[in-house]
Amino acid sequence: MFVSHDLTYALQATQNWVSDLAWRLHWHDRERVFLALIATLHALRDCLGRDEAVYMGAQLPALLRGFYYEGWHPGRRAIARNRTSFLDRIHDGVHRDPAVDPEEIARSVLSQLADRLSAAEIEEAKAATPRVLHDLWPN
Repeated sequence: MFVSHDLTYALQATQNWVSDLAWRLHWHDRERVFLALIATLHALRDCLGRDEAVYMGAQLPALLRGFYYEGWHPGRRAIARNRTSFLDRIHDGVHRDPAVDPEEIARSVLSQLADRLSAAEIEEAKAATPRVLHDLWPN
């Protein structure tokens, strides 16, 4: 059945992202990896302008895209005023686990995006983020 195939593909694509991030972070707890991924995507989404956030969401697999948009209110952005507020947003997403380094998570997710999107798309996304976050993106 076509719908079943689409659902299977969406689940597999999301699992691939989680597996990739688990490998990058050297974590075995897939639930914690998923929380870290979503927290970082939300922090990124909320520091982008509306159009940039929509474009970034369009690059994600369908199921992950749904999680990316969950709770989003495009009319009110929580712009990261500084690096600390961006990283705190990520740390909040993993329940402030003291064993977790939110900067490591941010760098890993942004590297993951860089590996999956074109160089031009990454340059646009990086340019759209606050300057204080530019060094978190891969070179």
